[in-house]
Amino acid sequence: MLAGDLMVLCIDGKTGRLRTNSTAIENALAGAVLVELVESGRVAFEPNGKKLAVADPTPLNDPVLHEALGRLTKPLRPQSAVERVRKRLWDNVIRQLQDHAVIRVERRRVLGIFPARSYPVVDEAGAEKLRKAVGEVVHGYRGADARTGSLITLLYAVNAVHKVFEGDKREMKKRAKEIARGNWAGDAVRRAVEAIQAGVTAAASAAASGE
Repeated sequence: MLAGDLMVLCIDGKTGRLRTNSTAIENALAGAVLVELVESGRVAFEPNGKKLAVADPTPLNDPVLHEALGRLTKPLRPQSAVERVRKRLWDNVIRQLQDHAVIRVERRRVLGIFPARSYPVVDEAGAEKLRKAVGEVVHGYRGADARTGSLITLLYAVNAVHKVFEGDKREMKKRAKEIARGNWAGDAVRRAVEAIQAGVTAAASAAASGE
């Protein structure tokens, strides 16, 4: 699942801690879920291209996607769809990764006082394969496909590419911007990804400003 891949990329494999702030990740996860719902044909833009709406309510086998689909009870602009879908999404994605033995959850305390969690990666080989595949695209060693293109676009939307991958920050952001505008997906999906990217960015900005 795209959201699961995104979550794994945002976890430091050595410490199990997050590479960027949780609010940014939450918004990117919601974007990932919406991208998958569009790609599956369950969600589409209305004819005017302004709002996302359920196009096919057929139940999904993936419980995370199915729960998110159920939240789209009316047509919504991309930012509102991101904000609606992200509710409880973090816990749902973490639970799914845990159930599939990709990560485990450990409780800890910050400064010995504040409760927190870390997410050590159990499937180290799978995580490394994912990081290598996406990293090669980020650094320009190969072109993007639908999976890597979506992941990089969503990380770019929350300004997290340089936090997830090592390298020259300016060059990586430039490359990610080019990928976000690329032709690695069909026209319909690409337009949806662009709109969802904008929605993720707007939702992240609103969360940061406390709106």
